[in-house]
Amino acid sequence: MQIKNGLEAAQRTAEAVSPRHPDKLCDLIADSILDAYLAGDPLSRVAAEVMGGHGHITISGEVTSAATVDIPAVVRSALGGEEGARVAVHVNLVAQSPEIGRGVDTGGAGDQGIMIGYATRETPSFMPLEYVLARELCRKLYARYPFDGKTQVTLDGDRATCVVASFQNAPTAELEALVRSSITADEYLINPAGEWSLGGFDADSGISGRKIVIDNYGPEIGIGGGSFSGKDLTKVDRSGAYIARRIAVDYLGRFATASAVRVKLAYAIGKPEPVMAVAELDEGSGGGSAGASGVRVVPVEGYDLSPRGIATLLKFDSARWADTAAWGHFGREFSWG
Repeated sequence: MQIKNGLEAAQRTAEAVSPRHPDKLCDLIADSILDAYLAGDPLSRVAAEVMGGHGHITISGEVTSAATVDIPAVVRSALGGEEGARVAVHVNLVAQSPEIGRGVDTGGAGDQGIMIGYATRETPSFMPLEYVLARELCRKLYARYPFDGKTQVTLDGDRATCVVASFQNAPTAELEALVRSSITADEYLINPAGEWSLGGFDADSGISGRKIVIDNYGPEIGIGGGSFSGKDLTKVDRSGAYIARRIAVDYLGRFATASAVRVKLAYAIGKPEPVMAVAELDEGSGGGSAGASGVRVVPVEGYDLSPRGIATLLKFDSARWADTAAWGHFGREFSWG
């Protein structure tokens, strides 16, 4: 039985979306822009926000960089194929505010914010089981149907009670057979609104940073609220969340009595060190997210938690950020775990 904030919560649900979902396409574009600027100038400061849909892509935000980037070309390359060739790109990028720049210049955080890191023993990737099942199923379906799509898995304890899958250009009978061969559940809802062939930007609009729960750990685990894609690593919304996950995984190994670890960081703009850095060790609920009882709080120690220290520890200089734009930012083969 999972314990959530002191209440019994045997049922839990998580969803996943394919890389051709409109919101994830916007995340891909945002991180591709970031990669392009960093390739030309590793000290680039980038905060790119993307909105797209129905043949138009709008890029807004702030960039300070010695590099010159052909933004429309980056967008078209990220989208690829016919869609990339025919899309209209609107760019409105300005320089970073000098007031923000003053704090970042001295090694401080690019903004205030709260970051959450999480790790649990219930799966080999230290991610919540419902999240892992939804993501793995979505990846398997996307390999067959490389289009817009979603999956959702509901668990009662460790048993899947309902699986939902909707994929563009996927005949329902074929899709259902693949889902059933991939996961055992009490109920399957496959293309529940009917088969569909209009998806992605042709069917809907998207915005970068809108799938932040999927980017993190699913809805059972609280998050700080900041988005990741399109932001360079002086933005602690991103770098702080990554180091929080790394610490959570490390502490799970350090404290054998903990079934799960939640790390909480908080930063003030312009200050290099966090104003809060604690880890909550769940030693009482037997797995899942940290409960109200059986939680021990310990300080986070032994890490350089400044933006520069995080970048060095996690080897951000070798990262390709577009690789993070699909399938979530945690529980994969990244340096932060």
